Amino acid sequence: MIYFISDIHLGLGTLIQQSEREKAFIDFLRSIEHDCESLYIIGDLFDFWFEYGTVIPKQFYQTLAELKHWTDNGKSITYLMGNHDFGHVSFFKEEFGITVHEDDVTCTIHGKSFYLSHGDGKAYNDTGYLILKRILRNPFSKFLFRLIHPDIGVGIASWASKGSRIHTDAKEFGEQSIGDGLRDFAEKKIRESGFDFVIMGHKHKAEIISFDAGIYMNLGHWLSFPATYATFDGYNLELHSTK
Repeated sequence: MIYFISDIHLGLGTLIQQSEREKAFIDFLRSIEHDCESLYIIGDLFDFWFEYGTVIPKQFYQTLAELKHWTDNGKSITYLMGNHDFGHVSFFKEEFGITVHEDDVTCTIHGKSFYLSHGDGKAYNDTGYLILKRILRNPFSKFLFRLIHPDIGVGIASWASKGSRIHTDAKEFGEQSIGDGLRDFAEKKIRESGFDFVIMGHKHKAEIISFDAGIYMNLGHWLSFPATYATFDGYNLELHSTK
């Protein structure tokens, strides 16, 4: 079974909320470990992430330990950056063998073609964010940021993450006069490029839409429960809720 998740936002909220969300995520990983062939994390696993040469955010150690357990046992994990966890460099690759993708990913799974994207920057009114994204993910910008003491840097990253979330929450992705940029992007990929499935997250609204030749799914979020995730068994892509 192939599993897809997005927008867990570990580190968001009060300490109690953070603990509850992390426990729920770890319990979920343990519940699917027996039949999970591959896990795809489609962005924003963390509400903020920025790593230094020898320092990473310490509050996520339980999740990191669980991911380490997975990869040590031969589990495949594919990780796409979101608009919150953009500060990845080499830690996941070096410690877990997980490649973190900065951009969208295309792949074939059991003979079906998939287009995977977090979805940030695909809303029609996201021009300002696209400019900010290019600045934040620029290697020179990251180099300058690493000159800041980690305690200060992580605080700034957390503040920036909060601003990004406010921007996302305030956006009307499906405004009738503009249209839903994520859905329309997915439809174009399906109709013009022939993808069987397009999967995204970002807008925190789980949905599945069938077009003539394929399916678009948004994975929803883990900010409240039950949370949502998807499975693919080689034939059907299905949306599920946690217990």
